[in-house]
Amino acid sequence: MERQSTPPTQATSELRRPPSPPTPEVTRRIEESRLRAKAIRGQREAEQRSAGVPPEPRTASGFIATDDIQLGGPAGRKRPYTSISRSEIPTTNRDARSAPSKDDGGAGANDLRPISRKFSKYVDYNFSAMTDTKGGFLSTEDDPWNKSMSTGPGSGAPGSEQKPAHMTAAEWERMQLIRKLQRNKAGPFEPGLSDLADEKSRKRCRECRTVEIDFVWEEVFGCAVCNSCKEKYPEKYSLLTKTECKEDYLLTDPELRDEELLPHLSKPNPHKSHWHDMMLFLRYQVEDYAFNHKWGSPEALDAEFEKREANKKRRKEAKFREKLLDLKRKTRTEAFRRNNAKAGSAAAGPAGSGGKAAKFGDAVGGGGKHVHEWGRTVENAEGLTVKTCLTCGMEVEELEL
Repeated sequence: MERQSTPPTQATSELRRPPSPPTPEVTRRIEESRLRAKAIRGQREAEQRSAGVPPEPRTASGFIATDDIQLGGPAGRKRPYTSISRSEIPTTNRDARSAPSKDDGGAGANDLRPISRKFSKYVDYNFSAMTDTKGGFLSTEDDPWNKSMSTGPGSGAPGSEQKPAHMTAAEWERMQLIRKLQRNKAGPFEPGLSDLADEKSRKRCRECRTVEIDFVWEEVFGCAVCNSCKEKYPEKYSLLTKTECKEDYLLTDPELRDEELLPHLSKPNPHKSHWHDMMLFLRYQVEDYAFNHKWGSPEALDAEFEKREANKKRRKEAKFREKLLDLKRKTRTEAFRRNNAKAGSAAAGPAGSGGKAAKFGDAVGGGGKHVHEWGRTVENAEGLTVKTCLTCGMEVEELEL
């Protein structure tokens, strides 16, 4: 039995080459033929219109409606769905479009077997009404007791406005943008300059007397100043943060929160977007209140600052000393007692109390070597740091590091 094999390929004498592009002469002839045919068709259509014969409907490419080419309306429109869909649906097909008939042997909609369980329920989610909880998109139907997903007026973080339920996400973003422009008086909400305004009621810069002032500063701080003067005089019109006001001018939180006393400009925090907004204060207003109302003068402010720094340093040193004494009580005293106990036990032998001369520091009465019980370290009248033995009253000077 011969083994089957694949027949060899037919050898070609010449390799197939890709067709060469048409020459310019051939391209010119094709274009001339196309334009000539188009002119003839236009002439025939003009003759038909002059004779009162309506022209046949054509596509944008010039095709006439035939059995294979169907026009679904004006030229250029796609075919209708009915032209490509099946008009006769088989009775065995489980399609909702096929109504049960009486001629199918009594089989109706109730006789059909139920569809798969995983397709028995279909949930249509409205993502515009959902909240991104950083762990998935949830709605109030999923967790009705979660206040952060509620769109009512009392929901969300305090002081933050939530999107109304009847408004889409695009409309809500547009409204937020409009409110931001209104708050910053920018874009179409920027106040215009009119020559018809009264000269007395017109607001001018307090430095250069120009009318092109910053209306945001005029509304927030009540200060009419232009942008050029703000950059020219930073010692008066620079902005201070809340921390700088508390550290440099020794102001308190209640004073900085009082908008009638010190107005402030709120801006988003540049470090973290979810932190509280920055409170920016105008330098000359802060200095005027600190120098003229609270402390009286810059010298009094400097004196108060030095006094607080001295108190802070004194408290810091006292705390350090207290910790150092506690450390001495826990380590040095115990170690000293253990060393003295070892030395006393080594010196006291079988004849510890007889025949040996008494040494300095031994207990009177032959009771063994005296062990000092040092008290707390104190400062004497000369300013030296000394400690006294509670038993014999001996004083030694101790150097603190």
